Parts: sequence; C-alpha cells; structure tokens
Amino acid sequence: MTRTLGFKLGAIALLILLLMIPLLMIDGLVDERQGLRYQVLQDIARSSSYRQQITGPILVLPYVKTTHEWKTNEKTGERYTEERQRRGRLYFLPERFVLEGQVNTELRARGIYEARLYRSDSQVSGQFRLPARFGLGDELGFYRFDAPFLAVGISDIRGISNDLKLRLNGQTLSFAPGTNDNRFGDGVHVMLPSLDSQGGQSLDFAFDLKLQGTEQLGVVPVGRDSRVSLKSDWPHPSFVGEYLPSRREITTQGFNAEWQTSFFATNLEEALRSCASENQCQSLFGRSFGVSFVDPVDQYLKTDRAIKYALLFIALTFATFFLFEVLKRLAVHPVQYALVGLSLALFYLLLLSLAEHLPFTLAYGISAGACVGLIGFYVSFVLHSWQRGLGFGALLAALYGMLFGLLSAEDYALLMGSLLVFGVLGSVMVLTRKLDWYGVGRTAA
Repeated sequence: MTRTLGFKLGAIALLILLLMIPLLMIDGLVDERQGLRYQVLQDIARSSSYRQQITGPILVLPYVKTTHEWKTNEKTGERYTEERQRRGRLYFLPERFVLEGQVNTELRARGIYEARLYRSDSQVSGQFRLPARFGLGDELGFYRFDAPFLAVGISDIRGISNDLKLRLNGQTLSFAPGTNDNRFGDGVHVMLPSLDSQGGQSLDFAFDLKLQGTEQLGVVPVGRDSRVSLKSDWPHPSFVGEYLPSRREITTQGFNAEWQTSFFATNLEEALRSCASENQCQSLFGRSFGVSFVDPVDQYLKTDRAIKYALLFIALTFATFFLFEVLKRLAVHPVQYALVGLSLALFYLLLLSLAEHLPFTLAYGISAGACVGLIGFYVSFVLHSWQRGLGFGALLAALYGMLFGLLSAEDYALLMGSLLVFGVLGSVMVLTRKLDWYGVGRTAA
C-alpha cells in the first residue's frame, strides 16, 4: 500500500483547520470568563466606590448684576429706564495648589475573582489671591454678592471616609455634601465668610481628604502653580492623563511620583471660562493626570494572546512530527496527528482553568509540563523509540518556552516571533537539504 506526499500534506492541513474549532471555542470561553470577572469587579466597585477624580478647590462667588436700560414709550414718546437683574457666578482658581497623598491598596474577593481597592490619605493646601474689585473694575457697583463658597469635585463621594474640615486663614469651617454647582458634578462645598471686594485679598486654605476608590485616582491641577505628590505601596503603577510625572521612582515596595504644572501648560483658566459660560466642562475635567492601580498580570489577556499563537504553534509541532516521519521512514496515521493536535489544544483550556486559581507562570508551567509529558509518552510509541519520544518532547518543551517568552515580552513579541519562524524554516531547510522529495512521495506504509 502506498501513499502520496500530497495526500499526507492535505490531510495535515485539514487537521489544522479542524483544530481551529476547539481553539475558537476556548477563545470564546476566555471572553466569557473575562466578561464575568469584569461584572464581578463592577459589582464590588458598586458596593464600595468607583474610580476617583478630584477637581478643585474652586472659589465660587454668586452675584446679582443690576443694570438700567433706556426705553422709549411708543405711544407717548417719553423715555424711561428699565431695571434688569441677571444672576451669575464668578469663579476663581487657586494661585497655588498642593496635594500630597499616601495611597495604600488592598484586595477584595468575591468567589475566585479579586478587585483592587485603594485608600488615599491626602493633604490639600494652597492659596487664593483675589484681584482688586474682583477684577470687575468700575462695574463693581452694579453687583450685589451672595455668600461665597469653595467647591471641590469628587467623582464618587461615597469614598470619602473622614469629616472634612477646611482651615482658612486661621478659621476652621465644615464642608457640606454637594458642590453647590451643577457644573462640577458630585463633591463637597464649604460656605465662606464675606470677602473684601476693594483691595486684593489672599486666602490660605488646607484640608485633609481620605478617599477610597477602585482602579484609578486622578487629579485636576487647578492651581496657577500645581504640585502633586503621590506615594503608594503599589509596585505596578500606570500613569494616566494629560501629563506625566516630572519625577517618579518605582521599586518592588511601591512608587513615588511628583507632578508639577502651571497655567501655561494646562490653559485651565480658559477651560473654566468655557465651563462657566457655555456649560462645556469636558475640557476642564479632561485636563487631569493620575495613576491607575490595575494588575498588569491579567491571566485572561495572556491566555487570549497565547491562543493567537495557537495556529503557528500547531503548525510547527506538526512540521516536527512530519520531519520525524519522512527522515526516519515511519508511517504516522492522520488519527495520530489528530490526537497530538487535540492535546495541544487542551493546553489552552488547562491554562485558562489553572490561571484562575494559581499565578500565571505556575499555571503555564503545570499546563505545559502536563502536555509535554502526555505527548512525549504517546509519541514514543508512535515513533517506536523512547529516544525519539524524549527528543520530540524536548523540542515541544522548547516551543512552550519560546511561547512563554513571547507572552512575557509584549514589546518584542513581533521580533521574537519573526526570529522563531525564521529559525524553524532554516532548521527544516538544513535537515532536508539532501532529502529526495520525489522518493518521499511513494513510501512504503
């Protein structure tokens, strides 16, 4: 009984295509488990607090402007004045804004899923310098002012865990819930004593803010000169927002980062004017920076990336299997190819299930070791030699090692993958350089 080379290669190609079915099913299972974990994380955040962003403090001065406009009576022709009143608010940003925070993280578990929460203990301080006559000049007499207040936007006020007290020029004032201004969303505010409208006035402020949140902590640099310093025990920070830290230090014990911005870089006064006049505050809130506390070792992301290399991995394994067959003049049935291919596909299911309970590196080692042992044991009987089975297992273990390197070195994955394929092609060309492919076409079974 004879078989042709084309038939064997066609059968191998068909098997590779059929093996994509279980791989696609496993990939769908990865997406399903990842979605379930995200839902659990949102449930944990919903019962505690979401990501936090601090905006402020901003000094708000409500006013009523009274103007008189000359009118003419259409019937009598007499002229008279009509009084008009318009309500509005003046907004002032701090001259100096300083935030120093210590952030500690903790894990909250629900079933097999964990969410990382943080608790920040921050000291906020700075100074307001109000311009003479509030910057209104000769029009000051048309204005009547209501009680001023400071507004501090906090995206999820459920995370506030201390009684907020404002220290202002030697006085201690209590914060109240709500920003008292819809433009700034959720947060807190504190009513201030009357301000001197004639000469310029300086207001030194400070308060302590203890805040709980999940995933991310952001700050809007509201000061003409803003300085933010954050220290944390989290060793894998991801700095986000419009501005990167001017100085940062990351160790295995945590990180220390500092930001420094000015109005020249943020253009925050124009963003505040747009927010006040046109109620378009996205630009104001978007000029923020901060840090994300997301675990970089995402087992679902790495498993999904591993599956993307599955086709190349199976093709290389089958190519190695085929080389053993043609170089050693052995006959391997397509069913035996299929069993080896199913074992390779089972690796990804083992990896997914183990990575939910173990560190990814350990889960990968156990899954790869199990598949290498099973396939090496089986192949030793297929190739009629323990030495060949051990050699095949060693080559397969090397492929798993290369795959782990591809997963770990995300920035160099393309380079490593290209070198791997080139190396395999070169090895095949060297091993088969003297092979008579016409003779392989009719080999005794």
